[in-house]
Amino acid sequence: MAGVISSVPGSICGLATETILIDDGSTDGTGELAREAGALVCRLPVNLGQGHAFRLGYRLARARHAQIICTADADGQFDPRELPALVEPIVAGRADFVNGSRRLGRTETTDPVRKAGVFFYGALVTVLTRVRITDPANGLRAFRSEVTERVPLRQTQYQTSEMLIGAIAQGFRVIEAPATMRKRTAGSSKKGGNLLYGLRFGRVVVTTWWAQRRAQRRVARRSNADRG
Repeated sequence: MAGVISSVPGSICGLATETILIDDGSTDGTGELAREAGALVCRLPVNLGQGHAFRLGYRLARARHAQIICTADADGQFDPRELPALVEPIVAGRADFVNGSRRLGRTETTDPVRKAGVFFYGALVTVLTRVRITDPANGLRAFRSEVTERVPLRQTQYQTSEMLIGAIAQGFRVIEAPATMRKRTAGSSKKGGNLLYGLRFGRVVVTTWWAQRRAQRRVARRSNADRG
């Protein structure tokens, strides 16, 4: 984890960086190690889940006047040195949200079921949103800070797909960039085995898309009523 923090560039595309780590109720000294590595640490007294941790991190980043927010897990699966390739399209004005993709880049994981799941859910999200997405579960991403204000986030887990689908539904320009998915070097997944993970991930994809679709219909009906 300290290695992940220390590998975050001091500046990306001309913008100064700050690393925020949300310590979600850990009991192994994670917060202290992160603080020693130079991160701003916010510690939750109990484990509340990935979704709560991300939402808190987004609020802190906005409060500290972040223009662009980047995310990466602290378990060593992602390389923060790849972040400039995700930030550059945003700085250049070509995108509002850049999603890392192991299918466009490379992956060191060998689980064929997980690989099939990434392919399947990438195709599903592409069909539902009409935006080509190859890796809806990738945790390495960058987006304008206002994305986190406009996209409603409610999930406690699988927040990556919720944010991705919500950003597309809200009209933000979403593209993908190659990313590396390494083998996990620290900790263990709390999302269960492949079958349970896949079912829960699929539920979040479909319910998020449906909720966004219903919200858009309500807005359209109100707009039509106002014009009438």
